[in-house]
Amino acid sequence: CLPHIHIIKVGCENMSNIIESFIKLNPILQAFICTLFTFGVTCAGASLVLFMKKVNHKILDFMMGISSGIMIAAAFWSLILPAINLCNKLGKEGYIIPAIGIMSGGLFIVLSDVILDKLLKLEASNKKSILLASAVTLHNIPEGMAIGVAFGSLALGIDDVSIVSAVLLAFGIGIQNFPEGACVAMPLKNNGHTKYKAFVIGSLSAIVEPISGVLGALFALEVQNALPFLLTFSAGAMIAVVCSELIPDAFKNHKSIATIGVVIGFIIMMVLDVALG
Repeated sequence: CLPHIHIIKVGCENMSNIIESFIKLNPILQAFICTLFTFGVTCAGASLVLFMKKVNHKILDFMMGISSGIMIAAAFWSLILPAINLCNKLGKEGYIIPAIGIMSGGLFIVLSDVILDKLLKLEASNKKSILLASAVTLHNIPEGMAIGVAFGSLALGIDDVSIVSAVLLAFGIGIQNFPEGACVAMPLKNNGHTKYKAFVIGSLSAIVEPISGVLGALFALEVQNALPFLLTFSAGAMIAVVCSELIPDAFKNHKSIATIGVVIGFIIMMVLDVALG
């Protein structure tokens, strides 16, 4: 048993070194790494089109439920609460800027959905899948920005923002991106595109996340007075994405499974953020 114990010990030490190295990185690089992870999970989801004809929707709905719960909890603990506390520190009302930010983020998603829905009605069916990919891409912009702003806020020492909450935010978005990648790639294949082209387009729907993640971290570091708005804009957009995209899709066929996923996801984010944050 001793060799196995030694291997486990070495593995734990290596993992600890990796975590310490990550914590010491520049926040922009931290955001880039975490959004590369979310992009990679999207690629993994889209890759299902290469070797599967059908996807187990129960599993996907459960995953979307979990990611919905994590993202709702993260929107409060990682984005809204820090924004409120920062407003109070800056001598501003703790609800005006957060309310404007949440509303602006929500409207961004709602208006983009309205515009894309009108385009979907005008286009032929073989182009609808491309517009669906465009809609997913648009939704991924504030998600990447949320991760970047979280790491930028962490570097500035904003209260209630921790390395755990920032990483969990990326993890929750990553979980959501797996079924999202599959849901973009599969219709493309069904509408006549090759499975390789469907995989590429499905994967690229999340390429904006590393870009917006880096920009979010830069904005947070350079324009600190706008940080409460940036935090709550990202939160509002995330909540709107959950309400307009994740929950309707997850609850459509497997309501009970998706509901359990939402509760589990929320509890996971709450416990880890409160206990470790």
